[in-house]
Amino acid sequence: MRNWIGGILGVGLLLLANMGVAAEITPAAQRVFVSIDAMNVEQRWPAGEHVLWENGVPDGKPEHGNGKHTHCSAFVAAAAKNLGIYILRPPEHSQVLLANAQYDWLASEGAAKGWQPVRDAIEAQARANRGDFVVAAYRNHHDDKPGHIAIVRPSDKSAAAIRAEGPEITQAGGTNYRDTNLQRGFAGHPSAWGNHEVRFYAHVIQPGK
Repeated sequence: MRNWIGGILGVGLLLLANMGVAAEITPAAQRVFVSIDAMNVEQRWPAGEHVLWENGVPDGKPEHGNGKHTHCSAFVAAAAKNLGIYILRPPEHSQVLLANAQYDWLASEGAAKGWQPVRDAIEAQARANRGDFVVAAYRNHHDDKPGHIAIVRPSDKSAAAIRAEGPEITQAGGTNYRDTNLQRGFAGHPSAWGNHEVRFYAHVIQPGK
């Protein structure tokens, strides 16, 4: 019965969003992001420094490989863990190229851990506004190049704004943002938003988390 009611609520939120009406931001969603915002992503998980994945604090260890390493996937994994949700993370996979691996894992093994594919950006925003944990993931076309992943955050933006620039997100990356839109956050991967290559997944958060 609970799942049936939740499904009806989700359909209602999606219909409102598609009509251009902002889906209501529930108290549950606000509580979730009090927790996520308290992680201080704009001060932690700095690009170019090796960090402890669970808290984003630089640990002084050298980075391995070429280029300036970013920590989008580590931040998402840490936020999920804090909410009692599993997404592929260390030690099951190293921080290197973790976003690509998370993209593949969500599509293959995520369902067994409670992850549900989300149809599009409008539904992703509605699910985040409802209080679910929602991620936006992009896999690089090249296996040896990093992808990107971010958390969709609640917003009262219109359906038209979501279609133009994507839902609101929180991310670590080349630039860490507490609050920005997906188009800006994924700008380092132009095909991600421009070619509709971002995939969205949602996980229900159990009460009390």
